[in-house]
Amino acid sequence: MTEPTITPEIIAAHGFTDDEWAEVNAILGRAPNFTEMGIFSAMWNEHCSYKSSKKWLRTLPTEGPQVICGPGENAGIVDIGDGQCVVFKMESHNHPSYIEPYQGAATGVGGILRDVFTMGARPIAAMNALSFGQVDHPKTRQLVNGVVEGIGGYGNCFGVPTIGGEIRFHPAYNGNCLVNAFAAGLADTDKIFYSAASGVGMPVVYLGAKTGRDGVGGATMASAEFDDTIEEKRPTVQVGDPFTEKRLLEACLELMETGAVISIQDMGAAGLTCSAVEMGDKGGLGIKLTLDAVPQREENMSAYEMMLSESQERMLMVLNPDLEDQARAIFEKWDLDFAIVGETIAEDRFLIIHGNETVADLPLSKLASTAPEYDRPWVETPAAEPLADVPQIDPIDGLRALVASPNYCSRAWAYQQYDSQVMADTIRAPGLGAGVVRVHGTNKALAFTSDVTPRYVKANPVEGGKQAVAEAFRNLCAVGAKPLATTDNMNFGNPQKPEIMGQFVGAIKGIGEACLALDTPIVSGNVSLYNETDGTGILPTPTIGAVGLLDSVDDLIAGTARDGHVLLLVGETTGHLGQSALLYEVFNREDGDAPHVDLEAERRNGDFIRDNREWIGACTDLSDGGLALAAFELANAAGTGITLDVADTATLFGEDQARYLISTSFDKAEALMIAAGRAGVSIVTVGKVGGEAIRIGGSEAPLAELSDIWSSTFATHFG
Repeated sequence: MTEPTITPEIIAAHGFTDDEWAEVNAILGRAPNFTEMGIFSAMWNEHCSYKSSKKWLRTLPTEGPQVICGPGENAGIVDIGDGQCVVFKMESHNHPSYIEPYQGAATGVGGILRDVFTMGARPIAAMNALSFGQVDHPKTRQLVNGVVEGIGGYGNCFGVPTIGGEIRFHPAYNGNCLVNAFAAGLADTDKIFYSAASGVGMPVVYLGAKTGRDGVGGATMASAEFDDTIEEKRPTVQVGDPFTEKRLLEACLELMETGAVISIQDMGAAGLTCSAVEMGDKGGLGIKLTLDAVPQREENMSAYEMMLSESQERMLMVLNPDLEDQARAIFEKWDLDFAIVGETIAEDRFLIIHGNETVADLPLSKLASTAPEYDRPWVETPAAEPLADVPQIDPIDGLRALVASPNYCSRAWAYQQYDSQVMADTIRAPGLGAGVVRVHGTNKALAFTSDVTPRYVKANPVEGGKQAVAEAFRNLCAVGAKPLATTDNMNFGNPQKPEIMGQFVGAIKGIGEACLALDTPIVSGNVSLYNETDGTGILPTPTIGAVGLLDSVDDLIAGTARDGHVLLLVGETTGHLGQSALLYEVFNREDGDAPHVDLEAERRNGDFIRDNREWIGACTDLSDGGLALAAFELANAAGTGITLDVADTATLFGEDQARYLISTSFDKAEALMIAAGRAGVSIVTVGKVGGEAIRIGGSEAPLAELSDIWSSTFATHFG
């Protein structure tokens, strides 16, 4: 097959700058051919190389006594005791999901599941964090329906419970939705598998589904902005098959029990190229591939297409040759392809053979660990102007506006399309704060959450980054779980714009400070840049996924408010309304500063909640919507009214951090207040539980009316 002539237009379409193209030619001492150009493009693009972000990612805290494996592998690993560990990661599939919502979201789920089970873990939980444009934007309904169906279609068929997540709407996402997928799995600490190849002359084995032309160029597409040619990018979106992935999971876990696996890597972004290069580079070895041996589902595929295909449900493995027959038999039993497609070599070479011809001969290390790294110019985000005025509103009118907003109404329409009970270990399903899953066969449990408030990050990247970590920490503490570690998904616009790079740098600084103070190191993550369309970027959205441990399910805080209970507010309230949900939803304003995050108070108050769980009936942290929305959520979950002894708008709807709302009996409330005094924790009585109405100050509304608005809004827009 004749390769295209490399023109300046083709070079630009592959994402190279003039300097990068000159560097490629200098490394080789010659001009690359078309296949070699494609390989360099895949490995040097932003999605695979992190060339704009790795300088700053290195500053994040990634270590701790609980950390077994931090960033750099397919997923992070944290010890949970008893010879077990939790393996988890969050990753984006933003660009594919905007182009083709169903398959983009579905293959995002598939990819993150492979990241987990390629390390020897059986997936036990999934979450998603979704950001869409305005509800009335002409594309939003299609995106919401397609993405939710794709997540459910893949996760449900694969058989993993979806136990949490978040959905937001804002005009900044009109041209670029965000789909962040999280997965966690369980493994034995003595049965973890890594991706670094070892041993010279070891067979390199292709596992799973056949290779097709779907997804060719997907990684390069994910490292570029959108424009009016977006529909032309549809062929770069992969097509997923969850039933094949389920068989691949079972075959891989069975294979791992045999001792045949020396190293293993899933084929995600840039497919065969990235998986082979990463395995070789981490092991200090070269790789030779023979493409004629690659299982193909389409005819006459070129070397370029095979190397850059992102066909799903595929793995690459370095095999113990003594166990080849046993390994092959396992994959044949599961009706999956098993093909020796190459070998490890001592030289620093990435050698590709196709049709008995050498179609690529590249220095492997130059493709991965020595890829370009940039120190992008950045400018600090200017300090926000103080809030000009503090608007007043009838408390019930303000609450009604929040529960009627697609941003704060029930998400049941979405999460009811996900199977949250498969595997029969889900203790706390979506819709009630952090999701909780029992560690199968034990009395332990793991809690999972994902959080970020993009308006905060835009106004103040450092405080917004801190707040995302702090809210995740609070969500775990509110169910009684000890926070263990975090994963991040850094969604930003064009890093070549100094103001966007400044948002990224500020958010990283805030996240790092919070993770250090709260002992929740970052153990894995993903960076998604160039989330822009026609030059308009998204809100900076550094999603934080967090995992916590319950030593016993008996420690779970999962009660409900009851008639006669007292409502206690833990934490200091100043009435911070800058960048608040009330300002945005009621007054269409996005002004003021983000709330300040006192990390010492976050840790102290979170510890207080966990240490005194036996006195707590029900608990929720305070975040968007402040005290008023938190009180409604407690009342709605219990099906009983509440009365708040507060009328001031700022006190009701302010979004000060490090706060929790507790419902408990009078006697236990007294015990909590004594304990809070000893711990130096602020705690005040703010109301009581009972009746059939929400009463705030001199206003009230039937709980049934507000609950109906809250429960029906999402389906009204998207059902």
